[in-house]
Amino acid sequence: MFRTGCILAAFAVILGAFGAHVLKSILTEQQLQSYEAGVRYHVMHVLAILLGALYAGKLPDRVLRVAYRLFFTGIILFSGSIYLLTTGPALLNMSFKWLGPVTPLGGLCFISGWLWLAWHAKKIGGIQVE
Repeated sequence: MFRTGCILAAFAVILGAFGAHVLKSILTEQQLQSYEAGVRYHVMHVLAILLGALYAGKLPDRVLRVAYRLFFTGIILFSGSIYLLTTGPALLNMSFKWLGPVTPLGGLCFISGWLWLAWHAKKIGGIQVE
């Protein structure tokens, strides 16, 4: 989980820098804002994955595994679809409009991951920070 989080973090930095330095002159302001939202949610959920890795052993493996999968899937569906929706026409001369309905599914994965953790933190009496 920690290794995957680190790799996803590296991709987030690369994609953020790509947006700031390359896409800024190619995309419209609205497309760039959408792209940046994809990067922002990507980073937030990488941090959630890394935090989960730090709590390994303090929460049941199943709880962390499900949250990890939901956050990972959310990054792919939410951020990935936004990356393709915004850059596809300009960089690949391809439309990825069919991915529009995928974005909210990724958002549902994010929400589900957080609610899953909240539910299980309550069931086991909360997480004690040392």
